[in-house]
Order: sequence, then structure tokens, then C-alpha cells
Amino acid sequence: MARRRRRQKEELDMDIMEVLNLTPMMDVFTVLVVFLLITAVFTSITIMELSVPTGAGAAAAAKPNFAIEVIVRKAGLEIANGKSVEAVIPKQGDRYDLEKLSEVMRGIKAQYPDKEDATVLMEPKVEYDYLVQVMDVVRGTVVKTPGSAQGAKIVLFPKISIGDAP
Repeated sequence: MARRRRRQKEELDMDIMEVLNLTPMMDVFTVLVVFLLITAVFTSITIMELSVPTGAGAAAAAKPNFAIEVIVRKAGLEIANGKSVEAVIPKQGDRYDLEKLSEVMRGIKAQYPDKEDATVLMEPKVEYDYLVQVMDVVRGTVVKTPGSAQGAKIVLFPKISIGDAP
């Protein structure tokens, strides 16, 4: 009887060792980790500070203020002052005229040098890439000086709010 128990115990020990053989599983995980590290795409995410309109803006509305609005439409760009459209820049073919927008923004900055905020409004179904391009132009531009190859970067309106066009 003792022999039989000893044999059962040896068989039980042997079965547990076969079940708990973790070496092949650890080999697979090692190869998998190396593969994932090699094929991983490392991206950098840039976060841009934007101001979003809130309901608390009603108290500040009592003070008259010039508002700069750049409206991105399918037909072109519109620059408004919050009440009326000041300038319209039509598309050139299938592209927006960002150089003309830069000129208009520099003119507005010359009139209002202390103004730092602007609003970019976009119509539905306009590609997101155009919004980013317009925001870059409104935020700042590079002006080339005559006689030099490099240009000077001018900050125009760094505080940008975004929203849907009316």
C-alpha cells in the first residue's frame, strides 16, 4: 500500500511539473516584447492652448471690444469684426490664399497692436487641415526683409478661439 501511494505521489509530482513548465511561454513573451519595441511607432503629440467660449462671457460683453473673426468657408475666407464682414478672400483654384490672409492680419495688427486674441470659425464639411493652416497664419507669420534670405517671425494673435461658422 505504501508503494502504491509513493507511485501515485511521483506521478502527481511529474504531472504538475509538466503543467507548470513556463519556459516556452516566457520565450514567447520575450520575443513578443522585443518585436513590439522594434515595430513601435513613436509619435510626439503637440498640445495647443485654445480658449473655448463659455457662458460666463456675458458679463464681459458690456465692454465694447473689437473682435477679430476669421471664417473659413468652402468658397474662401472672410475676416469679420464681430458685427460685419470686413474683407473677403476668395479661393485660388482649390487652395485658400493664405498669403493674402497674412497681409490682412498684419494690417489689423498694425491698427490694434495690443490685441492678442482672435477667433477662427469653420463651416461644416471643410477639411480640418485648412483650419490648422489658417490658425497658423493668424497666430504668426514670417516677413522677409529685402536683401536677406531669412525672414523675421512676427507674432500676430497668439490667443485663438475656435468655433462653428454661422
